[in-house]
Amino acid sequence: MLRALFVRLICYFTVIFFFTGAQSSFAGYDYIDITNPFLRKIPVAVSSFKTFSGNTAERQVALKTSDLFSSMLEFTGYFKMLDRAAFLEDPHRSGITASNIKFHNWTSIGAELLITGLILKNVDLLEMELRLYDTFKGKLIVGKRYKSKPGDQRRIVRRFCSEIIYHLTGNKGIFNSRIAFISNASGHKEIYICDFDGYNPKRFTFNNNITLSPAWSSDGRWLAFTSYLKGHPDLYIKNLAQKRGSVVAKKGINITPAWVPGKFKLAATFSFSGDQEIYMLTGNGKITKRLTVNKGIDSSPSFSPGGRRMAFVSKRSGTPQIYIKDFRSGNVNRLTFQGQYNTEPNWSPRGDKIAYSSMVGREINIFVIGVDGGNLTQLTGSSADNESPSWSPDGSLILFSSTREGHAGIYVMTAYGTDQRRLLSMPGVQTGPAWSANIN
Repeated sequence: MLRALFVRLICYFTVIFFFTGAQSSFAGYDYIDITNPFLRKIPVAVSSFKTFSGNTAERQVALKTSDLFSSMLEFTGYFKMLDRAAFLEDPHRSGITASNIKFHNWTSIGAELLITGLILKNVDLLEMELRLYDTFKGKLIVGKRYKSKPGDQRRIVRRFCSEIIYHLTGNKGIFNSRIAFISNASGHKEIYICDFDGYNPKRFTFNNNITLSPAWSSDGRWLAFTSYLKGHPDLYIKNLAQKRGSVVAKKGINITPAWVPGKFKLAATFSFSGDQEIYMLTGNGKITKRLTVNKGIDSSPSFSPGGRRMAFVSKRSGTPQIYIKDFRSGNVNRLTFQGQYNTEPNWSPRGDKIAYSSMVGREINIFVIGVDGGNLTQLTGSSADNESPSWSPDGSLILFSSTREGHAGIYVMTAYGTDQRRLLSMPGVQTGPAWSANIN
């Protein structure tokens, strides 16, 4: 009987959640200006989630889920998570719906947003009700109900975090993205893949040789990379789920793949013509077009969000510099003029900036520059080498590798260079990170 009552209440609240969400678009709650370099972090309280039965298993899930919300939201750089020790509300008595929440108890400790939850767990089912409130308005911003198998709370938290970011910024954020990187933890340079926040790194390649330059297709289903599996640098294109794909083994080097946004095609650097040039390929590995024609080395392509322009590295001026090719006009223009060694361009998904690596003195650091050549900004500088920048799918964060702690590791920072921290810790050296788009 209690179970039936709970289901009826869940169904009732689900209708309320979706009705309220339909009435309030993210524009009504435009709290976060993601283009603001001086962004003020919003204070958020994640209450201790309530449980239906109060048994030990449910309480453990509730505590873990609350902690997951805090860590995932804090990772974005948008929020300041409030210490639960400062909460005035008794977690065992406080309400989870607007009519039962004393919002003044939350605003008095500085919370501008509040997340509440109700959890039901049994042997074969996990159900969660999750809500986000504006504490000053005393209003529900978004609420959702999820059903899944036990142990799946991380996926549920990622989905609701995406809803939160969408209602606050207008985009889905980063929570359903993944990261590929190179690690020699096995004794060889292999590709590993982890969640957006470094969680659960898993080995993807087992070539027992040198593997380099992972690149995601825009749907997150394919990974292109270079491997010395057969003794020379060949290009591999692999479907992540089905493990099928193609190998491009032209004479010379086959390196630096980059997918065209929204298309099943990619560019890569080949040297079979005598020097390094960039070519376009189908997703199956068939070369269809030569994109650069120059006596100097051309490599490392990166496409604008619409795929109409391509940034790349060229030595046509004598030193490695970044250029942009416009495919409509055919024009090629030099982008970087400061520094004698500028490489690894990565075009922001917002389309306005390009991140790249530049040698400054004896160090390599990460810079960003406007696509018009303006607003050049150095983001790193820590008496170490910082290189291989890769943008998050929403353009708010940048991955990079750094030797600041000795051996190279993977780090993350905001698009403006703040909040620099290590993404994950594992044996060996980690380099060459690549951030995927959000994967459904």
